[in-house]
Amino acid sequence: MKIVDLVCAEGKTGFYFDDQKAIKMGAKHDGLFYIGEPQLDGFTAIRQAGESISVLLILEDGQIAHGDCAAVQYSGAGGRDPLFLAKDFIPVIENEIKPLLVGRELTSFKELAEEFDHLEVNGKRLHTAIRYGITQALLDAVAKAKKLTMAEVVKEEYNTGVELKRVPIFTQSGDDRYVNADKMIIKGADVLPHGLFNNVEEKLGKNGELLKEYVEWLRDRVNQYKTSEDYNPIFHIDVYGTIGEAFNNDTKAMADYLADLEQAAKPYQLRIEGPMDVGSRQAQMEAMRDLRAELDARGINVELVADEWCNTLEDVKYFVDNKAGHMIQVKTPDLGGVNNTIEALLYCKNNGVGAYSGGTCNETSRSAEVCTNIAMACGAKQALAKPGMGVDEGYMIVNNEMNRVLALVNRRK
Repeated sequence: MKIVDLVCAEGKTGFYFDDQKAIKMGAKHDGLFYIGEPQLDGFTAIRQAGESISVLLILEDGQIAHGDCAAVQYSGAGGRDPLFLAKDFIPVIENEIKPLLVGRELTSFKELAEEFDHLEVNGKRLHTAIRYGITQALLDAVAKAKKLTMAEVVKEEYNTGVELKRVPIFTQSGDDRYVNADKMIIKGADVLPHGLFNNVEEKLGKNGELLKEYVEWLRDRVNQYKTSEDYNPIFHIDVYGTIGEAFNNDTKAMADYLADLEQAAKPYQLRIEGPMDVGSRQAQMEAMRDLRAELDARGINVELVADEWCNTLEDVKYFVDNKAGHMIQVKTPDLGGVNNTIEALLYCKNNGVGAYSGGTCNETSRSAEVCTNIAMACGAKQALAKPGMGVDEGYMIVNNEMNRVLALVNRRK
């Protein structure tokens, strides 16, 4: 089966591009807007509409495979590629990639993905968002050529040895962390609520008191409204480095605070993502490594999740090898080609670190579907419900794709 054409379509994402630097400097809300001047290159406002590019591959039998180029909400921060605007990058895809793809045989996803993920134009690798979307489309195309699900293609080509089954779904609330938590409880989300605690004064509290109050509220809310005694969700909260900011990146002081949060969350397991952000890859690895060691030594049962400064496949391996966290968020758009997501999830899993197939609210329904297939094929510990922050939509997309894949796989059995 050959690719006979490539077509691009400009799109919107399920959320926004946010200037993380400006937000951390204290930009204030006015409704959904942020007030103030952007701080990162390319931004025309602190919050602006997220953009995507659909890459449509026309196959010789008339089938159409597609993937979506998309970048994370906090583009341009934490060592990531700059802001991804469709008008800037459609010409790159049409002029530089299309001529190389048209006429290609769809025999191996892995080989094609590696080639285009490492492609250089004018001596530079392509933007991570382009590599992300192109390789999604290639995975879909190979699956269509072989008449398999994308999960089956990944399982087969990477010899994952995983039984295809449901993966726990992690839902994210955005700033509406109370009403959205209710939605999660109603839906029976496996992991919740993310929470978006990205400001010390307004959200975490100068001594962490606001987050502790929220964890206590969430615990009581689950206890009050869970529909089954078997419902035992994991509390996973992303704090965007604010714990480190509040406690001056003091390892023992942060551990003391996390011990308090552990008690507040009981009987539910607690995960804390991005406890600190110390500004560089090596320093972040060391800070996460040391905090994990402190928690483990003291028997504090809080799992640390690495995110910031862990952006590439090489970064994931670096953090895993140094035990810099109990779980790694494989932030799928940041890794570029989805072949890297596959390798990263398998590396985590094979080395005893939690493999979290993550991403961003600022993706699309298509990228979410593709990532769901990959998470299942790699036996990820959890998968992010995406895109958006509304809970229902992202949960629906990921949940339903899982069930479709399983229904088709079981039919063949």
